[in-house]
Amino acid sequence: MSESIEQRSLELHERLVGKIAISNKMPLATSDDLSLAYSPGVAAPCLAIAKDASKVRELTIKKNAVAVVSDGSAVLGLGNIGPQAAIPVMEGKAMLFKEFADIDAWPICVDTQDVEEIIQTVRHIAPVFGGVNLEDIAAPRCFEVEARLQDLGIPVFHDDQHGTAIVLLAALINSCKILGRDMKSLRVVINGAGAAGTAIAKLLRCVNQESASCDAVKDIIICDSKGAIHSQREGLSAVKQEFLSFTNRQDQSGTLADVLQGADVFIGVSQGNILTQDMVRSMAKDPVIFAMANPVPEIMPELALEAGAAIMGTGRSDFPNQVNNVLAFPGIFRGALDAGASVINDQMKIAAAYALADAVSEPQPNQVIPSPLDRSVPEKVAQAVAEAYLS
Repeated sequence: MSESIEQRSLELHERLVGKIAISNKMPLATSDDLSLAYSPGVAAPCLAIAKDASKVRELTIKKNAVAVVSDGSAVLGLGNIGPQAAIPVMEGKAMLFKEFADIDAWPICVDTQDVEEIIQTVRHIAPVFGGVNLEDIAAPRCFEVEARLQDLGIPVFHDDQHGTAIVLLAALINSCKILGRDMKSLRVVINGAGAAGTAIAKLLRCVNQESASCDAVKDIIICDSKGAIHSQREGLSAVKQEFLSFTNRQDQSGTLADVLQGADVFIGVSQGNILTQDMVRSMAKDPVIFAMANPVPEIMPELALEAGAAIMGTGRSDFPNQVNNVLAFPGIFRGALDAGASVINDQMKIAAAYALADAVSEPQPNQVIPSPLDRSVPEKVAQAVAEAYLS
């Protein structure tokens, strides 16, 4: 019997003792090499930066360095496993940065889940980095951490929110092309009110968007474990109350099954096996289903397609249309770093989504987004993101 992927991965990590390492860009073979790289020659770039702080991007790793910051509170499907247990995931993220965008990224797993301490930690380490990728920080803490770090002077981007939303938007853009639909006519139901669900809803409804290029969907209803989020629900958190300013325009109540009736799109960022075939059948003709719970999606692809879904996507690599963040974050940070961006704004996110959609020359029901292994994608996304920032 062959070993499971989990066992093979464990053996790999044990053999390698971690997946990443620092490598030097120059040899240290002679005393002259040592003098240039360290003492006494290194004093010259130090003094140049002390005189003109902007030279730090020209003379150090800052221009191409990203911190992957996590508190280990919402790791993959594993939950709150803490900073040490989160290290393998953050190492993996650093690998993806390097492999797909040639960005040097470092895992920074902090031993605190206090908002103030996380924010201060990032502020204290920021001088070394050209960008910060927040990773696997639980909601609602992740929202405050990201928002309050936007004045840092370098891009701060919570990938679990915006990476997922950007790839999902690209998939929906191409789904509309295939089905001949107008994005502005779509009625969408999102199951899951956490970080990803929130960001997807805001991007699809063009919250905070001033650009005319943003085509907002007609309406979105967000569901959590208690059903639709509506104005008469008691005990709503401040975040969920905010949803009502841009979702559920008809203030519908009820269960997921209730509000799915007649909907055009289902987006799942919640838990497996929550969407039934009967629910799919109750939706509008030829519905679009993105069931992204991992490892078990909200509905298995074959069941959704059998029930009438026109387009089906998941978060898994063994099915078509994998909504995978690796399609977004390497190119987004590459473009932001190349442009010397101080933030990753909404126009850059929209540009990234359209670049991703355009990377599929002839969209088909089983290919609405590129393969995560398509090495041409990060460059296309980077170019679009840089142009959006500089325009």
